[in-house]
Amino acid sequence: MRINVIGTSGSGKTTFGRELASTLQIPFIELDTIFWGPDWSEPDDSELFPKLSAALSSDSWVLDGNYSRTLDIKWERVEAVIWLDFSIPRTVDQAVKRAVSRIISQEELWPGTGNRESLKKLFSRDSIVLWTIQTYFRRKKKILGYISSEQYRSITFHRIRSPKQVRRFLQSAARDPGYVIKPSM
Repeated sequence: MRINVIGTSGSGKTTFGRELASTLQIPFIELDTIFWGPDWSEPDDSELFPKLSAALSSDSWVLDGNYSRTLDIKWERVEAVIWLDFSIPRTVDQAVKRAVSRIISQEELWPGTGNRESLKKLFSRDSIVLWTIQTYFRRKKKILGYISSEQYRSITFHRIRSPKQVRRFLQSAARDPGYVIKPSM
């Protein structure tokens, strides 16, 4: 089973993806871990694409993350895409809480990168909260386009709009793992 969890930054992709992978007993892959380098450096395609392809070479995984430029690689063999489409107030609230928690804990976000959240970053142009607000509606429009595209007709899309739907989805997946790849939209 090959699944991609998508949604606006702060929507809970990583938390949900880990839980789904655990429920299905398949590997979880965090795209940010593959993407981000030390000091918030971003890879070019020649570096990113081979790493992502290698990570997705197995027959079962749950991948969280968007990065439109990786779509052809992520969706080459994907069976299901789960879109966490929460309201903008909820998503921004989650992004703020996550950023503040990370600032307090000073946890390294992705092993070996040294990348950490900071107050300076939170209130800069590079703020994840600002990014969430700026990209929310654009990402929603882009995802709706993917869902209606003939190019992606072979992919099962699930649109989850509330924590209650998250719980129901995970319960359904636990009862019947095949539920994840059955059409619901």
